[in-house]
Order: sequence, then C-alpha cells, then structure tokens
Amino acid sequence: MATQDITDSGKLSDKYTAEERKMLAGEDYSGMDPYLVELRRQVREKVKILERDRDDPVKYAEAIRNVLGSTADGNAIIESPVYFDYGRNTHVGNRFYMNAMCVILDCARVDIGDDVMFGPGVHVYTATHPVDPAARLSGLESANSVKIGNNVWVGGHAVILPGVTVGDNVTIGAGAIVTKDVPNNVVVAGNPARIIKHV
Repeated sequence: MATQDITDSGKLSDKYTAEERKMLAGEDYSGMDPYLVELRRQVREKVKILERDRDDPVKYAEAIRNVLGSTADGNAIIESPVYFDYGRNTHVGNRFYMNAMCVILDCARVDIGDDVMFGPGVHVYTATHPVDPAARLSGLESANSVKIGNNVWVGGHAVILPGVTVGDNVTIGAGAIVTKDVPNNVVVAGNPARIIKHV
C-alpha cells in the first residue's frame, strides 16, 4: 500500500475501510487489515513529530492536533514517550494533561472531558479479544469505547478497561484497575477499583 496519508484521502476502496468500520462499531474485525496496519504506522510517525517538536509551542500544538482525533483547545500537553494505536479515535477536552509513558489503545472511540490529568504510565484500553482460546486463534478482535468525564485525575499506572465510563470529579488511585463504570464525585482505588470515598 502506498505511504501517502490515507486517513483523509477518502479514495480507498471498501475493502480497506470495512474493517475499520467494524472496529469502530464494536464488531469483530481483523487488526491485520492492511488499512488498519497503515493507520497504526502513520500514528507512530506522528508521535515521532510530537516528540521532536516538544520545545516549539506552535509546532507542538499542531503535532498534538495531528495525533488526536480532536482537541477542544490548543492547550493539551502530552509528555513523551506515549503510545496510541490510532490516535485519531481519541478526543480530548480543554486543558488535558498526559504524563509520560501513557498508552491509549483507541481501537474504539475514547472521549476525555475537560480538566483531565493522567499520571505517568496510565493505560486506557478499548481493545479486547475472545476469551475462548479457539476463537482467539482466529485473529479476530473487538473494541468497546471508553468515556472519561470532566475534572478527572487518573493516578500513575492506573488501567481503564474497555467499555468503562468514568464520571465527573473523579480521582482514580495510582495502580487502580478500573473494570466497571465509575459514578460522579468519588475516589476509587484497588484491583478491581472500588469506591473508597465520596467527594
């Protein structure tokens, strides 16, 4: 496949876009589809530019816009190193801060609200695989979207699993494994994460 920016071309045949449509719809799809492989390659190149331009405010803001699907303002900060599966499926609000060594597997959409902070090493997963070993060998996978509300602090090395919605004004303790939805105005911690305080 050509190495041009195929994400915005709109000229590819359906055989290259069908798997992405299934991926974003939460259906089983092949992650080895050539179109998806190319999108993952492209975001790695965009992340290199992001890291390169970290000290130039104008270029840095543009690099963040090129990595992410959308940003509400020009004030997002993404420390390096960082990893995205696709980048373009991640959408952040105002004043987003991501510390170093974070991972977002955005096979499905990831929506992050205003005033959200990620500590170092936070992982957000939308990707999931069959539990049945025989089905897993087929190579098919699926993804479930993640939503994070406003004014959320995610402590270092916390993990947010596929399909989770985190409410507003939430603190997620360092090292927490968030396996289910989190309501507004709470502190959660542990594995699996549980409410330890209402705020």
